[in-house]
Amino acid sequence: MTHQFGLRVYYEDTDLAGIVYYANYLKFIERGRSEWVRSLGMDQARLKAETGIVFAVRRVEADYLRPARYDDELVVETRLAGSSAARIVLDQAVTRGGEVLFLAQVVLVCIAADGRPARIPAELRRKLAPAAL
Repeated sequence: MTHQFGLRVYYEDTDLAGIVYYANYLKFIERGRSEWVRSLGMDQARLKAETGIVFAVRRVEADYLRPARYDDELVVETRLAGSSAARIVLDQAVTRGGEVLFLAQVVLVCIAADGRPARIPAELRRKLAPAAL
C-alpha cells in the first residue's frame, strides 16, 4: 500500500541554479510521512498529549537521482517497509510525472517524553499491520 501526497515546487524551494535545494527533499518527505500517518487515522498531537509518545527520525538514507525545478508538480510516495516494537521503516520516493527524482529510506523510532525508547502504541501497531500488505 503506497500513500501519495502531491505538492508543487515554489521559488523558495530552489537554489541559485533554479533546482530544488537538496535539503528541501527532506522537508517534502516529512510532509509525506505526516500525511501518511494522518491517513491511518492517527492524530500525532493527541498521541503526544495523551501518552507523551512522539516519533523521531533515527536514520535517513537518501539518493538524489534527478533535479526538480521551480513550479514542478511532485508526488511524495510513502510505503511501510517494516516495523518492530519501537520503530517504523518507510520507503519514500519523490516523483514527477512518474519519473523518480529522489529515494529515501527513513527509520523512525518511538520515544517517550524523557527521550527514552518506547513501544509503538497498540492502536498504531494494529493500523500498521494492514499497511504492510
